[in-house]
Amino acid sequence: MKKTLLLAIVFLMAFGKLYAQTQHQNTGWFMFLNNTKFNEKWGLQFDIQIRSADDWDHVRNTLVRPALQYFINKNSNVALGYLWQTTQVNPSGTDYYVSLNEHRIFEQYIYNHKISSVFASHRFRVEQRFIERGGSTEDLFSQRFRYFFRFIQPLQKTQPTFTKGAFVALQNEIFLNLQNKNQLNNSVFDQNRAYLALGYRFSKKVDIEAGYMNQAVNGLTNN
Repeated sequence: MKKTLLLAIVFLMAFGKLYAQTQHQNTGWFMFLNNTKFNEKWGLQFDIQIRSADDWDHVRNTLVRPALQYFINKNSNVALGYLWQTTQVNPSGTDYYVSLNEHRIFEQYIYNHKISSVFASHRFRVEQRFIERGGSTEDLFSQRFRYFFRFIQPLQKTQPTFTKGAFVALQNEIFLNLQNKNQLNNSVFDQNRAYLALGYRFSKKVDIEAGYMNQAVNGLTNN
């Protein structure tokens, strides 16, 4: 398997501010991303994430997300994927945690291009969410739309492709509920994640970066 495009170990310790009604939380995230290209048309996208609870108290979320990619051309690709997520929840009035699972199927389209010296990427994703809610509450099916953009500005002159050196990354992602919003937060707007990072590209296969994320969540809902 020839690994192209990106083999990224993204050390993302993002001290995100979570806005859940009137709650403010400081959390840490670790993320590993890998894109492997089998041939000119087919590839595999894979990421693992570990997220802490407030003030790094314990591991709250674990996510595993593989996806099969089809490359339309050098600038765009589509993918079909699956996500498994666990969430550690503390039932009200108890001193223990229970693990709730969410399974997702998702479809996405990615478009990459360049704006002057800035490398830009856009991702459009639709998710079908199967959410376990625990206790006597019935499990929930919902659909959600996500739009993500990312800009990378190298800190030195580059050739048509950026293969090595320091960079600044700016990205944002908005989440919109498409189905059963009344059982989540009763709103189309679900959340927004803004992120700024400083990184270094060792080669066209490996990046490392650290940054700050501000996450605004509309109501108490799985993420």
